[in-house]
Amino acid sequence: MEEEAKKTRGHKMGHHKDRDDIIGEHKLSDMGQLVFLGIFTVLWVLDSFVFNFSTLLTEYIPIYVVAPIGGVILILAGYLAFKGLRQVFKEVRDPPEVIRTGVFRYSRHPVYLGSILLYLGLTIITLSLASLGLLVGIVIFYNFIASYEEQLLSEQFEDEYEDYKEDTPRWIPVPKIGKSR
Repeated sequence: MEEEAKKTRGHKMGHHKDRDDIIGEHKLSDMGQLVFLGIFTVLWVLDSFVFNFSTLLTEYIPIYVVAPIGGVILILAGYLAFKGLRQVFKEVRDPPEVIRTGVFRYSRHPVYLGSILLYLGLTIITLSLASLGLLVGIVIFYNFIASYEEQLLSEQFEDEYEDYKEDTPRWIPVPKIGKSR
């Protein structure tokens, strides 16, 4: 039975291996995030500041329009990532439980959403269409690892996590009409 429980657990990084309140993640999650960050950074810098091969929209949309929009998105990205990481790793939940407070009230994956918004904010600021194309792949990747983690959480917390999934969207908070809680 213990062998079966180990199979359903996600991968945990070094100093979190002993924390029962942290489920873990897909074994390629951290490496995939680093690879996408590296590829995005190189592509974004080369396209936005060196070669300008897909930034044709900058001729039509001025920087004073896109910079505030991108800036607000970047601030939101930082807030979600910081608050989400702090809540997951700073607070020890004994016994383990589904986190439903803080930024987790609005999104089941606020840290991943913060990462996606970081890429989106940078893309909007420079209007790099190449970066936007890569962002589609990044969103697919984050959706994949989020689905994997949700499967782990559903196995551990069963109905509690299913209720949370019903109440809280995976990504974008949207008002629920006619639902009171």
